[in-house]
Amino acid sequence: MTKPIAIKDTLSDKVGAIRFSLKTSRDEAFEKYRAKPLADTLLTSLRRAADQALRQLLEVYPLPKGAALAAVGGFGRGELYPFSDVDLLILLPADPCPAAEATLSGLVAAMWDVGLEPGCSVRTIEQCLTEARADITIETSLLELRWIAGSRSLTQRFMSLMKEQLDPRSFFQAKRSEMQQRHARFQETPYSLEPNCKESPGGLRDLQVILWMARAAGFGQTWKQIAQSGLLTRSEARDLGRAEQAFKRLRIELHLLVNRREDRLLFDLQHGLSQAYQIKATATRRASEILMQRYYWAARLVTQLNTLLVQAIGEHLFPLSMTDARPLDEHYIAHHNRLDIVDEQLFEKNPSELLRIFLVMQQHPELTELSARALRSIWHARHQIDASFRADPVNRHLFIEILKQNQGIVHALRRMTMLNILPRYLPAFRRVVGQMQHDLFHVYTVDQHTLAVLRNIRRFTMVEHAQEYPLATRLMAGFDRHWLLYVAALFHDIAKGRGGDHSTLGAEEVRKFARTHDLKEDETDLVVFLVKHHLMMSQVAQKKDLSDPNVIQEFASLVRTPRNLTALYLLTVADIRGTSPKVWNAWKGKLLEDLFNLTLAALGGSSGDANTVLRHRMDEAAGLTRLAGLRDDAREAFWAQLDVAYFLRHDAPEIAWHTRHLYYCFGTEETVIKARPTEGAEGLQVLVYTKHVKNLFARLCGYFGSRGLNIQDARIHTTRGGYALDSFIVLPTNGLNDLRSDAALIEHELTTQLDKLNLADLKRQIGIRTSRLSKAFPFPPSVEIKPGEMNETWVIDITATDRAGLLSDLAQVFVDFNLVIQTAKVMTLGDRVEDVFVITGEALSQPRVQRQFERALLDTLSLEQLRAA
Repeated sequence: MTKPIAIKDTLSDKVGAIRFSLKTSRDEAFEKYRAKPLADTLLTSLRRAADQALRQLLEVYPLPKGAALAAVGGFGRGELYPFSDVDLLILLPADPCPAAEATLSGLVAAMWDVGLEPGCSVRTIEQCLTEARADITIETSLLELRWIAGSRSLTQRFMSLMKEQLDPRSFFQAKRSEMQQRHARFQETPYSLEPNCKESPGGLRDLQVILWMARAAGFGQTWKQIAQSGLLTRSEARDLGRAEQAFKRLRIELHLLVNRREDRLLFDLQHGLSQAYQIKATATRRASEILMQRYYWAARLVTQLNTLLVQAIGEHLFPLSMTDARPLDEHYIAHHNRLDIVDEQLFEKNPSELLRIFLVMQQHPELTELSARALRSIWHARHQIDASFRADPVNRHLFIEILKQNQGIVHALRRMTMLNILPRYLPAFRRVVGQMQHDLFHVYTVDQHTLAVLRNIRRFTMVEHAQEYPLATRLMAGFDRHWLLYVAALFHDIAKGRGGDHSTLGAEEVRKFARTHDLKEDETDLVVFLVKHHLMMSQVAQKKDLSDPNVIQEFASLVRTPRNLTALYLLTVADIRGTSPKVWNAWKGKLLEDLFNLTLAALGGSSGDANTVLRHRMDEAAGLTRLAGLRDDAREAFWAQLDVAYFLRHDAPEIAWHTRHLYYCFGTEETVIKARPTEGAEGLQVLVYTKHVKNLFARLCGYFGSRGLNIQDARIHTTRGGYALDSFIVLPTNGLNDLRSDAALIEHELTTQLDKLNLADLKRQIGIRTSRLSKAFPFPPSVEIKPGEMNETWVIDITATDRAGLLSDLAQVFVDFNLVIQTAKVMTLGDRVEDVFVITGEALSQPRVQRQFERALLDTLSLEQLRAA
């Protein structure tokens, strides 16, 4: 009985010794890396340590006769990241017998025991070839096969057959398609705020794709070999080699920082990475922002050269016939859908063509691509764009002409950005390339957001998007010189990251641009106005009471003319829709549209005083109630319970809706709850009519939060009979709710349970949930308390990080200080809220109590204190 135990102990001891040796080798490699962080040195050291451990294991668990052990994938390339899988192939001469299967199972288990984490497949040559034909990913992995142990002849025979089977054209098409699908998963941009350094566009995988395509096409396996073949220049090979080393080190640092495999630059890792790189913060920028901007610059370089080289390899494998070429002018030729250049030195000899080539593309919409030769020539001539280039009137004229074209504007500016033409022509724009925005609602870097805003403005001119933007499309059709909006879009955020007011600084930049590009006085005034005030319309629409004629008059005084108003509306809609998919909704669209229409009426000469607005609104609401069959005397009896403020805070359809459901409740103690989908069916409008319930507003906020509904607008009113008449706009947090079912549920639950809702229970249901972005980049809360008109009310302006249950917690503070909420304007921008409350109460007239109230609000807004509690 002792002999099997002895054998088992011996195997265990050997495996333990291998594990210890592997760990020692890895620790030594990490120590050397920390002393001198050379990526390739570490990756090679880790690969050698794994190779050695595998060969030692084969002495304990030998391969079947005639078999081979080979590395594939990244391990086959000779690289092993700190926590990557060890990709292996056990290549067999024939299907294994049961005894061989048992031995191989023991071998794979031992690999795990020593800490290798293998990704292991066991196949014959025929099986490998079949799998490679069926799956491009497997074929690519097998092409990088590297022999480790066992039969060299079997491995060589397999590689010879793989080479014979490889079709460079099919391989190229499959890898290009695979790359396009991968890019689509990452929204076609390297500028994600949490990019994947391996898989995102511009990351390591794009570099590997170039090498795989080049290898299959016979251009070599290294950047040096590819350059020697003529596909790359020496400088391009040097740039790609540096980028590859930078991304390899970044991936290594990510693995070491989290002590596991991780390829995403998550918000909560970016600060630790900046420390690993010893990057210091500046007065206006976090260290992590500097790190990420360097990442984006490297990713953009890879994206540029990836585009160039994939195009070049494609043209090599699928050459176009010169008989299909047609000259466009003395400099340019059209090959099918590609624009080519006659002379490779065109841009060196005539730098102005660096702009005109994009204009030519716009003027020939049948051309959708630039040739590899044109791309390379532009890339290498980009340094011709300097101060003298920018001062040349010809080039200034060309740039304005690009903006004035009827088609291809967005494509042209995207190409110009990708090829580093636009950043060099507009140095101020170059400063925001890769500039992050940690304001909790932008999900793109400044340059990508800017291009998204340009795209949105452009869509206003397209009939196919008219249903999506009905008012914007109608306004754009009557707006001449669209190109001025593109100028404003280019400059509206161009001063981000400098410190100070980016709107004011941006207005100074666009004024300089207007002066140097010979814009007329009225054109200059418009673009300066738009850049300086591009945030104003959103702020007024979402933070002020649009039922107040004074608000409309003040905004009308700012915009001055209908043309300014139209331009500001178009830019505002495009700007909000270009920040984040979570920011825009139909309710925000309605607020902006209401503000536009009210301001346009004010600019048209209507007096807009409160009496006029009130009379028109009541007349319109009365007409709607008559259409619904309600008698005038019943309506007037109910309206007698309401004051002027109610009619000014609600529009006519809302007043009519309230009246139809509440006119019969006068003199009773009945609670009425009604809910209906909002215009656009993105949320619900909820009417609450009830006798006084303690902490009513806080309870309602808690209830909506527990149901996963975000309050967008709240209008609080108390009738002369002492009843609460409150109206809410609520939106589902996930956007997937069945609104009609929600409406019925809300009506039932609030009608039957309103006085029983337990605020503490509701808060427990909601919890304190915050996003990773807000945790990694906490937004300091702010509270501003201002007296309202005639000191009868107070305006509380709150900006803070959003979280579940925030509004109900704020409402509880108001209750604690005996303050009554008249109205609430709630603006949610991604993970940030900007809320405005109009309140009444004597407590705030005492400076000491006002300070206590402000402190209580700040404590409620502080996530750290809430977590500690």
